[in-house]
Amino acid sequence: MRDGSAKIADFATRLLHWFDRHGRHDLPWQHPREPYRVWLSEIMLQQTQVSTVIPFFRRFLARFPDVRSLAQAPLDDVLAHWAGLGYYARARNLHRCAQMIVERHGGEFPRDLEALTDLPGIGRSTAGAILAQAFGQRHAILDGNVRRVLARHAAIAGWPGQPAVQNKLWTLSERLLPRERLADYTQAIMDLGATVCSSRKPACGICPLRDDCAARLEGRVLDYPGAKPRRAHPQRRTWMLVIENAGGEILCERRPPAGIWGGLWCLPMTEASQDWPAYCRTRFGLHCSPASPLPAMRHGFTHFDLEILPLRLRMLAADDTIREGSDLAWIKMSASPAVGLPAPVRKLLESPNLNLDRLQCPGPSTA
Repeated sequence: MRDGSAKIADFATRLLHWFDRHGRHDLPWQHPREPYRVWLSEIMLQQTQVSTVIPFFRRFLARFPDVRSLAQAPLDDVLAHWAGLGYYARARNLHRCAQMIVERHGGEFPRDLEALTDLPGIGRSTAGAILAQAFGQRHAILDGNVRRVLARHAAIAGWPGQPAVQNKLWTLSERLLPRERLADYTQAIMDLGATVCSSRKPACGICPLRDDCAARLEGRVLDYPGAKPRRAHPQRRTWMLVIENAGGEILCERRPPAGIWGGLWCLPMTEASQDWPAYCRTRFGLHCSPASPLPAMRHGFTHFDLEILPLRLRMLAADDTIREGSDLAWIKMSASPAVGLPAPVRKLLESPNLNLDRLQCPGPSTA
């Protein structure tokens, strides 16, 4: 019977042998496998599939080719190139992290796990991925794909979000690390989870770890990892105002840094029904026509669903000007500088219901 160290070595050997033949070797962040590119890909891949990330990654990299260019860019520019990927706190953290790398580390990524995890948006798993893939260091990762592979192979029961379950998975992830080819091993275990050990239709018949996968041997592959305890998904409602002036410009306001679509430019929103012309006079100093309702929209967030009730209003006085403030602006979409717009707002403004022929929103339009 093989001892524990032999089993560990065999796990990595089988996985690397599979990766050499079937793994993903042509991802854009692998050539070259530099810290900046690895970091950027890891942040984009949080909650997002590889196929979605690749075009965003290429556009983002073309605009911000290195950490210094990202640090020096205006936040609006960063958000505009992120728009459509969702989870916008990632983009704000990305921007601040780049600034801190330049300010504190001379533009070089730290090669120390603790120093990396001190930076915004970089947790233990992301730091491990950077150090393993960019520098070949021996650090474990535990993203969603890896959690699934390990939970099934060792039959670790329970939801991975629970501290006790997560600790078991981290211990196992560290114990299984090989001594060599850390970059390839890290990519291999992520690839296996993404392409073979998938959540709903795992291809156990072609898995290199199938012979001693405890979940497969038990006939309970889909029971691992344990599901997150269900809670009711709250429903929220907001009114969204499409206010157009005589020049065809649309009134937008910057969202607060915290909360949904933080830091992005958005149509004005309120959660209470109003006398809309009076609301526009009071809030913006604008004289507007009565509101015309547009078809309702729905948008799902991680923790709640949002019902959007759009209303269209037109300014009545050509000389009306909005009250001064850095968080309000008229945006003429065909000629404006790039701004970050949430995907539902972009979809609304491009809707044939508005017939805004001039609308040419910058950046990607899919979410």
